[in-house]
Amino acid sequence: MSKYCLILGAKSDIARALAQRFAKEGFNLYLAGRRKEELDADVSDVQIRFQVQASAHEFDATAFDTHEAFYQQLDPQPEVVISVVGMLPEQEDAEQDHALALRTMHTNYTGCCSILSIAANAMAERKSGTIIGISSVAGDRGRASNYFYGSANAGFSAFLSGLRNRLSFHNVHVITVKPGFGYTKMTEGMDLPGPLTAKPTEVAGDIFKAYRRKKNIIYTKWFWRPIMFIIRNVPEWKFTRMKL
Repeated sequence: MSKYCLILGAKSDIARALAQRFAKEGFNLYLAGRRKEELDADVSDVQIRFQVQASAHEFDATAFDTHEAFYQQLDPQPEVVISVVGMLPEQEDAEQDHALALRTMHTNYTGCCSILSIAANAMAERKSGTIIGISSVAGDRGRASNYFYGSANAGFSAFLSGLRNRLSFHNVHVITVKPGFGYTKMTEGMDLPGPLTAKPTEVAGDIFKAYRRKKNIIYTKWFWRPIMFIIRNVPEWKFTRMKL
């Protein structure tokens, strides 16, 4: 029987690249996002190109009371669940707009934890599955330029770590993905350093390899691991004087 992969936040560029990669490998797809009708073209694309089954589903990460019913209506339930949910506002806007700050934290942290907790319980019960959470290198250390977004991702990474510990006793694997700069709609308009910036297809390729190899934590591109090691280990007295 073919396996199903659920992609949450399926409208993003990385999510679309992931959909194509998993479909290429024979996975049927559930594509979920806030405006279901915007996913219809992606559903048709993967069905035609890869001869798999695919469907679009309405999903809002911040509508917590809908999450249980959303997940339970998926039949069959997915073997792989990938959270690509996220939003990256301008830091200055979030500082002045309390509602925006809260929406940023709920979207990047609370909403992801909510739906993945439901998926985790289902997978633990049947003793199989993989959960993949896309966090960010921004969560490795708080910086003045994006601490609302970064702190939410720090919390999400910690959640995934605990979930991995718990589910390891139930034959369920959890992967934490920490992308750096990427050419996506989320970063459109930003002045990104070319050599350090990944294409969505590169990120998707790294994630699929991590899935195949049962990795626990990956940085993509790979060199973000040593970069963030250095940043994490800058003494706080010095770090507070840096413009980051």
